[in-house]
Amino acid sequence: MEINEYKMGWLVVFFDLPTETAADRRAHARFRKDLLEDGYLMIQYSVYARSCVTADRVKTHQRRVKSFLPKKGHVRCLFVTNIQWQKTFLFYGDRPPEETQPEQAPEQLLLW
Repeated sequence: MEINEYKMGWLVVFFDLPTETAADRRAHARFRKDLLEDGYLMIQYSVYARSCVTADRVKTHQRRVKSFLPKKGHVRCLFVTNIQWQKTFLFYGDRPPEETQPEQAPEQLLLW
């Protein structure tokens, strides 16, 4: 199966959730855990991304993110095509980590 690089892409989730109270911290931790269990990668703190092969998968994961939402804070989702994702630039300070390329889409897709 050939992947169309312009249709396949990444759903990026940015969030800003409060952590003032113990309940807020639990809700924040639960939201992060839900994202990780749904196959998201942590790109930066409060920025997670997940590979999506079709527009239907993007909609499915948008609905899931919405179902994970805590009562406080806000979440933003952005879809970026694989071509756009590969054009991202990574900058580091004095010691760059070994991997300096953007994350790659998984070669094998998990079918449910």
